[in-house]
Amino acid sequence: MEGTDGVTVGVLGSYGGRNVGDEAILTALLDQIRAGRPDTRFVVFSRDPAHTRAAHPDVEVVGWEGVCREGISAPLGRLGVLVLGGGGILYDTEARRYLRPARTAQSLGVPVFTYAVGAGPLTDETDCACVRTVLSDAVEVTVRDEESKLVLEEAGVTRPVSVTADPALLLEPGDRGRALLRAEAVPRRVRLVGMSVREPGHAAEHLDEGGYHQLLASVGDFLVHRLDAHVVFVSMERGDIRHAHAVASRMAAADHCTVLRGDHGPQEVLDIVAQLDLAVGMRLHFLVFAALAGIPLLPLPYAGKVFDFAQRIGAPALRGVVRETAGLLLAEVDRLWDERHARAADAAVRTAAMRLRAAQTAERLLAYLEAAAPGVRHPGAPMPASTAP
Repeated sequence: MEGTDGVTVGVLGSYGGRNVGDEAILTALLDQIRAGRPDTRFVVFSRDPAHTRAAHPDVEVVGWEGVCREGISAPLGRLGVLVLGGGGILYDTEARRYLRPARTAQSLGVPVFTYAVGAGPLTDETDCACVRTVLSDAVEVTVRDEESKLVLEEAGVTRPVSVTADPALLLEPGDRGRALLRAEAVPRRVRLVGMSVREPGHAAEHLDEGGYHQLLASVGDFLVHRLDAHVVFVSMERGDIRHAHAVASRMAAADHCTVLRGDHGPQEVLDIVAQLDLAVGMRLHFLVFAALAGIPLLPLPYAGKVFDFAQRIGAPALRGVVRETAGLLLAEVDRLWDERHARAADAAVRTAAMRLRAAQTAERLLAYLEAAAPGVRHPGAPMPASTAP
């Protein structure tokens, strides 16, 4: 480890993939560690180094995809600690990719700290074996939800696993949302309902694409007519735009919706969400942003992480996004609007508690850094909490 002139922290996750949720996690992670330990230097391992450098010009960025063990060893070997995560990176076929450089770091004597990761589905034995090997030797393992802890236990992880919360919960809404919506030609002085859709992909491979497009189109029409609303489709990945247009094309009231097209970063998307009156969505971090902004929200769970978040936030926890649930879903939307004030108040209390849990991840990492490499802490920063599980 490095001395009192600072410590170098590596961060490895799904960064540079142009997913707003993952970029929100990275932003929050860097902010939290800087706030508590201003002498920290960062090396971010990115899937798209140019994208990450543009978003974070004050950190060193290293590309890692397609790089052999020898090529990645030099930047790994300079680290005081490698932070693995956060975000959903431990799942079938992908876990081994993220854990390969983490295992290389461990072989070089660099400790690995698992930072509020998401796990699952995780059934492939190759991936499970990688998870058991790396996490068994990690200095600490934290996950963002109970579902991920259960997944790791079922994969054979026997060491203690601490449940904190998603790092993105520590972001704060700003005041740029109105200007951003005007730039996208969203009508002013109308009720706005945000919708988030996604592609089937690895995390939602069982989705019936046509079925859920029609379901959400029905929801969109209901929102327009029931609430006299304008529907704003908020994309968390560029691929979401195509699916948003597919949903809008099935709506009878398609002239009452806008598909946002701007290449917005996490803070901008959060600011946009803060201007909504209601949020209905599939993407986890769209729902996280709605909770942070105090917006009534209806999750559309396609995976355990969304269902888990719905339960923790006190939102309706529907079991899936399938065509057969159209009547139930419309009834939930109607109920959510009628009860929006009470639900928003309850969600605010729950969100505050989740933010405290999210802060624990950074506190644990800061405590580890302080023990391993005492350095300069920010004068106003609280001392780290105990790292006891």
